[in-house]
Amino acid sequence: MKKHNFSAGPCVLPKSVMEQAAAAVLNFDDGLSLLEISHRSKPFVDVMENARSLALELLGLEGKGYKALFLQGGASTQFLMVALNLLEKRAGYLNTGTWADKAIKEAKIYDDIYEIGSSKSANYNYIPKGYDIPEDYDYFHCTSNNTIFGTQMKSFPNSPIPMVCDMSSDIFSRQLDFSKFDLIYAGAQKNMGPAGTTLVVIKEDILGKVSRKIPSMMNYKEHISKGSMFNTPPVFAVYVSMLTLEWLKNLGGIKAIEEENEKKARLIYSEIDLNPLFKGYSVKEDRSIMNATFTLENENLKETFESMVKEAGINGINGHRSVGGYRASMYNALSLDSVKALVEVMSELESKA
Repeated sequence: MKKHNFSAGPCVLPKSVMEQAAAAVLNFDDGLSLLEISHRSKPFVDVMENARSLALELLGLEGKGYKALFLQGGASTQFLMVALNLLEKRAGYLNTGTWADKAIKEAKIYDDIYEIGSSKSANYNYIPKGYDIPEDYDYFHCTSNNTIFGTQMKSFPNSPIPMVCDMSSDIFSRQLDFSKFDLIYAGAQKNMGPAGTTLVVIKEDILGKVSRKIPSMMNYKEHISKGSMFNTPPVFAVYVSMLTLEWLKNLGGIKAIEEENEKKARLIYSEIDLNPLFKGYSVKEDRSIMNATFTLENENLKETFESMVKEAGINGINGHRSVGGYRASMYNALSLDSVKALVEVMSELESKA
């Protein structure tokens, strides 16, 4: 039976990418496994350079003063690195979910951090609007997509100061003017590859302006100077990320995948809105095209619904404990057919109720 993987992360990857990665584990370079080659060998150095180049190309940032890095420690380490490298006096954060809240907590270790907008009081079911970004702050930080709550920023401010964005759960999923951002970071395990590496895309001219000493492993300039090879990189995760970026480029890039992602989102949200047995969690104007969150109106149907879901080969739709209910994560590699399979189960439940 075909499995429909709606896991929030680590998540579904393209089948062709997994096949290539599996082959490389056995034989990547003249009989050597990808898992045992030197990260300093030319074959892997070429992988790293290609991965970094593809990231900039797909985001439309080539030749615009940006560098791409593949680092370790997940997006959670970026909560610290951003503050260490950019925070001199104060910074403004938009608090739109659990991960934004964690980013604020970590940055507060170093200096004055201010929430310039928050939806925490409504359990993050919307994106704050109408906030002001002070011009005397060092940077503005936002989170583009909130995996747990199913909200997404549909537009971004014209920030008078450097804008930093955590795009962990929707990078490469939709067209944006990425040059509006001075630093973008994203854990690979949503739209780009397996867990183990984090993409950081940074405009070089925002660096070197803080007075503090920055530990080498936490210093963006150090990683840039070493081409993401300051220490041993996560070879497998970078390789699979490179394959996924090649897959996306061959599909037609972000423009092509955005069209597919919008089809998937329209399909599931239409069912949520038209089916009286279900209710969406986030406000409609801020709904994420990556993560649809919803609940059953009648909890007595829970066992029946979940049994039908399992029988249909649908995996990973349980909602986060912060929200409850269900969450369908529809990252780039999830097919429209998988969303159709879930919608068919939801529709069938209505016919049985």
